[in-house]
Amino acid sequence: MMAPSDPSRPSLQPRTLAAQALGWEEHETHAVVTPIHVATTFIRDPDNQYRNGFVYGRPDNQTVRQCEALLTALEGGAESLLLGSGMSAATAVVMALPAGAHIIAPTVMYWALRNWLMNDAATYGYRTSFVDTADLAAVKAAIEPGKTKLVWLETPSNPLWTVSDIAAISEAAHAAGAVVAVDSTVATPVFTRPLALGADIVMHAATKYLNGHSDVVAGALVTREKNDLWARIRRVRSMHGQILGPFEAFLLMRGMRTLHVRVEAQARAALKLAERLTGHPDVAEVLYPGLASHPQHALAARQMTGGFSGMLSIRVRAGEAAAVSAAARVALWKRATSLGGVESLIEHRASIEGAGSPCPTDLLRLSVGLEDADDLFDDLDRALRGANS
Repeated sequence: MMAPSDPSRPSLQPRTLAAQALGWEEHETHAVVTPIHVATTFIRDPDNQYRNGFVYGRPDNQTVRQCEALLTALEGGAESLLLGSGMSAATAVVMALPAGAHIIAPTVMYWALRNWLMNDAATYGYRTSFVDTADLAAVKAAIEPGKTKLVWLETPSNPLWTVSDIAAISEAAHAAGAVVAVDSTVATPVFTRPLALGADIVMHAATKYLNGHSDVVAGALVTREKNDLWARIRRVRSMHGQILGPFEAFLLMRGMRTLHVRVEAQARAALKLAERLTGHPDVAEVLYPGLASHPQHALAARQMTGGFSGMLSIRVRAGEAAAVSAAARVALWKRATSLGGVESLIEHRASIEGAGSPCPTDLLRLSVGLEDADDLFDDLDRALRGANS
């Protein structure tokens, strides 16, 4: 099987590449959906070589390669790697750094990775400084030339949805000899292309929007260039056995074929909800970069194209107890962790993250799915009013 490679073909738009999964063709049956390759070992050539490019299932797999090729095209990168989870992807980048490396990471970010950087990374010899990465001056002040090896960004950041200036931070980091990795899970390649803005690596918790159906746990990395750091990341994946399974890669590629239609619809609904919830008597603040009132709205409008994601948060005016009560009263929203699926989710983040969380206790995180936005608003409105009655 092969992907179309005719150089005379016009350049195709990302949504076309996604919808056709790069046009992979299964030669024997001409199926429009490629088979799942589950083999763990492969026949050697008569002289004991592996000229077909496959040796063993732990470092490589054809189904995984196909899914990686699609993601590489969507992000405009040089190569991608799929791993078993978003945490596997993120920690693989850190573990590929030289011993003693200094890392800069956001104060507010995906809680599991923040927790790992705070409590586990030091056992591998890494030192992390947590900074408000929406503050360019703070990032520049935290960079230690020659010592800082990685600036990790998450934009928009979970769950406050602040926006970091990828281009400006990349320029500052590169001048000091550091690389920039961007967790672009929420933005997706539909709304932000970090590599085009100067970042070196893009990370996705592919469990979320890339898959979009809440039935796959996966992580992904995309690099701007295949360099020594990328080779070490690839080795970490191989030696630690972190490659994504073929069935999961198949489902992930299936999800990415509808990526554009899903996230564009979710972003439209999220903006509508954000606008309707602004000024709601039981809502103290709406956190969404698509609102003109958002502190980084101008940056988001410049850096994100076509939408501002399907994620927003609200701060409940009556405080923590009312926020927890409102989440307990919804009927349509699902009280569950994760985001990016076709079903809408609601979560009281502070109680999930526990002690030390920088998340306000009155905050509810909302992942907008594909339901009707008015139905979602009515359900949340009833829950908020009931919690404060």
